[in-house]
Amino acid sequence: MRVSAKVDYAIRAMVELAATPEGGPRKAEQIATAQQIPIKFLENIMLDLRHGGLVRSQRGVDGGYWLARPAAEITLAAVIRAVEGSLADVRGVRAETLDFAGTAQPLRDVWVAVRAGLRSVLDTVTIADVAAGDLPPVVRELTDDPTAWS
Repeated sequence: MRVSAKVDYAIRAMVELAATPEGGPRKAEQIATAQQIPIKFLENIMLDLRHGGLVRSQRGVDGGYWLARPAAEITLAAVIRAVEGSLADVRGVRAETLDFAGTAQPLRDVWVAVRAGLRSVLDTVTIADVAAGDLPPVVRELTDDPTAWS
C-alpha cells in the first residue's frame, strides 16, 4: 500500500483536531502551520473530510473546523475512505469482483487478503489512539517484529 500525501495530511489534520482543547474549533491556518501542510491542499482535504461526515466547519471569526464525532469513534480507515475511497482495490475495482483467468485465478484471494490485513490495522486504530500516543495491541504486535522494519 502506498500512503499518499493526501491521506497522510488528512490523518495528521484529524489528529491535530483531536488534540485541540475542548474540541475546537481550529482554523485551517493553525492546522496547516502545526502540521506543516500546504494550506491550499489542506483546505481541499478538509472539504473531503466534511463531505465524509468526519469534521464540521463554521465560517467567521469564531469559526474553524472540529471533529464531527468523538475521536475514539473515527478510525484511520474512515479518514482514508473519506479522502481517497476504498482501502485496497485493483485498478480501481473492488478485489472481490475481480475475475482472473487461468493460473492467475488465485490472485483475487490474495488481493482480498491484503485488504483484510489493512483493515485489521486501519479499522482498529482511531484518531484518539494516535492523538494519545497509545496504539492498540495489534499495532504493537506487528511493530515488535523486527522484520516489520525492513
